[in-house]
Amino acid sequence: MIRFFLCISFLWSLSGFAQASTEVYLFDLDMANGKPTLSNPKNISNNDGYDNQPSFWGDNMVLFASTRADQTDIRQLDINKGSTYKWLSNTPTGSEYSPLKIPGKDAVSAIRLDLDGLQRLYEYNLKTGESSTLSDLKIGYHVWINEHELVATVLVENRMDLVHIDLEQKTSQKIEQNVGRSLHLIPGTNLVSYISKNKKDWEIKSIDLASGAINHDAPTFQNEEDICWLNENTIITGHKKTLLTFDVQNGAEWEPLITFNQEEINNITRIAVNPRRTRLAFVAEDSPAKIVQKQLDAYNARDIDAFMDTYSEDIKLYNFPNLLTAQGKSTMEAQYKMFFENTPDLHCDIKNRIVIGNKVIDEEYVRINGSHISAVAIYEVENGKIVRVTFLR
Repeated sequence: MIRFFLCISFLWSLSGFAQASTEVYLFDLDMANGKPTLSNPKNISNNDGYDNQPSFWGDNMVLFASTRADQTDIRQLDINKGSTYKWLSNTPTGSEYSPLKIPGKDAVSAIRLDLDGLQRLYEYNLKTGESSTLSDLKIGYHVWINEHELVATVLVENRMDLVHIDLEQKTSQKIEQNVGRSLHLIPGTNLVSYISKNKKDWEIKSIDLASGAINHDAPTFQNEEDICWLNENTIITGHKKTLLTFDVQNGAEWEPLITFNQEEINNITRIAVNPRRTRLAFVAEDSPAKIVQKQLDAYNARDIDAFMDTYSEDIKLYNFPNLLTAQGKSTMEAQYKMFFENTPDLHCDIKNRIVIGNKVIDEEYVRINGSHISAVAIYEVENGKIVRVTFLR
């Protein structure tokens, strides 16, 4: 039993995506000579939990979804006022995601996921504090064209379809089936960019809403979900710990821009750039060591919910080298709950820890109801969750 009865996760998702522990990072961006350069990095969320989906309100304000009190609200950072933060929503009956400024209004739009499962796009008036629904469609992600037009992904069965919505005319027109979450206005054009998932290798496309013409701009890099446009010809994406760029006019392939050696930056996603192209924000997952430490702290506290929240839905436990001993959250949850309840004297100390890429190797010394056992645990982390543990003793 002991640490071999280890870990699983409670997996919560919005629109099918796991909500891992993430942070929002902000950089100064210099596009001199057409070559992007990043400097002055800062973790602007610095919050234990889910911080995601940054967007810019003008050049000096950042909006993002941030967790507090077991819900996700809209948080605003004023970059020029000494990192001054403000909460723009407080919805006890739901959580907000993907905040964007609405053009021409002192208002923000966001996806609200209510406790009853209802998912709708809302407008939040910053002067009155009031909120109202903008559409009855089940919207996953969106980008504004003007004050009353937007392009959005609408959830249909197990996919997202791209839809042009006119709130004034109360119309919606489907553009393409099976698209991704990354929607952007391309700088200096009237084009809307999106990712098509209708082929094995995903494509970055753009549409002219006036004519309906669709351009095939570039391939994604290894089917990465998130991109952003630095200018009308340069696309940026993230892959693991690396940012890459693609030149739409002259590029034949994606080119690495920067690889981050910092342990805390992993699996870069959700990239955003301010209007003047002087600041860039992205989301990165917690370091594997931090995730493993969270499960250890929960284990020692016998906190079953926090303990399981660090593990993937399909967690696999092995005895070295490849003997599968347990798999899956649903079966293991009952086992660990009983184990914690029946083990009043339980504590694990880490004697040594080595981090290699997405693997964390811990030498553990476990006390369980007066007995002591030494073991080595090898944790593998993907997408912010522990997906595999291998034990040696």
